[in-house]
Amino acid sequence: MTTLEIVMTDTSEWRKTTQRVPPAIVKDRTAGAYDIYPAFSLAAGQIKRGVESLASEIAAHRLVVIDGFGGVLWERFRSNLDTAITALGVNAAWIDVKQAQKPSAEIHTLVEPYLGGNDPIFGTRCREDLIFLFDEEKLGNVRDSADGSSAPLTIIYGCGAALAKPADAFLVYVDVPKDEIQFRSRSGSITNLGADAPADAKSIYKRFYFVDWPLLNAHKQRILPDVSLFVDEQRPDDLTFIGGDDLRQGLSEMSTSCFRVRPWFEPGPWGGHWIEEHVSQLPKDVPNYAWSFELIVPENGIVFESDGIRIEVSFDCLMFAETRNVLGGWAESFGTEFPIRFDWLDTIGGGNLSVQCHPRPDYIRKHFGETFTQDETYYIMDAKPGANVYLGFNEGVDPTEFRSELERSYHDAVPIDIERFVAKWPAKKHDLFLIPNGTIHCSGTDNMVLEISATPYIFTFKMYDWLRLDLEGKPRPINIDRAFDNLYFDRQGKRVSDEFISHPEVIAAGADWQIVHMPTHPEHFYDIHRLEFASEISVSTEGSPQVMAVVEGGPVRVITENGHAQDYQYGETFVVPAASKSFYLINHMADPAKVVKAFIRSGHK
Repeated sequence: MTTLEIVMTDTSEWRKTTQRVPPAIVKDRTAGAYDIYPAFSLAAGQIKRGVESLASEIAAHRLVVIDGFGGVLWERFRSNLDTAITALGVNAAWIDVKQAQKPSAEIHTLVEPYLGGNDPIFGTRCREDLIFLFDEEKLGNVRDSADGSSAPLTIIYGCGAALAKPADAFLVYVDVPKDEIQFRSRSGSITNLGADAPADAKSIYKRFYFVDWPLLNAHKQRILPDVSLFVDEQRPDDLTFIGGDDLRQGLSEMSTSCFRVRPWFEPGPWGGHWIEEHVSQLPKDVPNYAWSFELIVPENGIVFESDGIRIEVSFDCLMFAETRNVLGGWAESFGTEFPIRFDWLDTIGGGNLSVQCHPRPDYIRKHFGETFTQDETYYIMDAKPGANVYLGFNEGVDPTEFRSELERSYHDAVPIDIERFVAKWPAKKHDLFLIPNGTIHCSGTDNMVLEISATPYIFTFKMYDWLRLDLEGKPRPINIDRAFDNLYFDRQGKRVSDEFISHPEVIAAGADWQIVHMPTHPEHFYDIHRLEFASEISVSTEGSPQVMAVVEGGPVRVITENGHAQDYQYGETFVVPAASKSFYLINHMADPAKVVKAFIRSGHK
């Protein structure tokens, strides 16, 4: 069994979830089991642990700037660190950069245009800089106060502290994973940048997504090359940290090897029970698990390990530091945005997903500020007999009648015979359903879906949700108007079976292996292969990152061109960056393995 080592603190005061805080140390692992705590190994001595160790590093300097991401428990962090510094015989003068923020009411006015008015989910991505929320004269005053301080140690701290950094200050960055940010927001322990008080968790998340995170990510990208210490604050009383040079070297090594992100899991109103049966490390005191964020890189983190000690940093750090190695020739097209997403949707023993569609490319750019849209596929990892996927319309559907029925259902809370309008197709293990933007769809019950998609992930326009409430007993948002701005009603009947259900073909084979092409839709910028092999198979990245998942058999060993080797279990998603060039997949089990891989399609523009 897996053994965790963590400083046991009552976390209920700052986080609302039954999931454990990821451990600082994982001593043992269950052989052959899916691992919810994957890590990339670094050389010995690179990661340190404990606020006392951090205090020793900081107390060696006269001027220190401690910047960080939104969601850090700053006052708890400051109190713990100040106590440890004082124990070293040093009296520190602390300056909160928040005093240089614009007034809360002014910040509210500045961000309001990006929040979508009364829309409960959607806003528009803010493309400003973090200084947008600060008074530059006040930042100068903070800088001057620190420069002129007579204290033996002066610390400027808080989100955006580097905006007031004196030239010779020692720069520290404090990060916290985005799942922990959401757990904290649900408990009311954190606020948005510049807000006087916490809002409800959904409003906090909407502003995080469209305003705070874009501002903070751009700021992090600018200062990352100059950070001297990087701190993981998700365990506020059990900090881990790494030197900036060691972190940047670790990111470089990762960008030419293979790796997993740390997945995280969430229950949902339609969730099933496949995940809880197959992932033994998860708590069992939730009604279900609907999602696994296997690789949703705007929210997942990457974990490094040295001497058994772990530190998590956001996936963005890898993209900011090593975009070209990760994306290869596609770096110019996607910049620092990783383009492909893998996640799980579990309806086995659960319910149907909502009937939904995703925005067309021009719509998502105009209304939400995204650069590309949410084109998806459903790969069926597992299914019970009789499982189905809803995809496309029935032949001859009447759009006016369909809209009328949706609105009647919404206003009068009456069910719809959805199969009068939406086509239903049988689903079995290893099928692939194609869902480019504007296509009506949903998974039916009793499917375990590996959703292979472009990275955008919140832009779902629900039209019908089976009159279901969310886990808090509240109605889930319905977006009929937005859906009808984006639906393609000509995707119906036989065209769906011909064009939107993938028809696999073997494109290469050897003595004990074959490559199965699972063609995607022409609108998808990515393509999908399934690698089937009894012993081993050689693969080339061909200039694109390879996102892969073990969908049958395993474990599978991956050996990249630089000699890095890692085993991956059934269900685990992993990435081989473009710079790895070529790699081997090796199957050590008696039964053949199957690995699905998605990659950017050659010739895509």
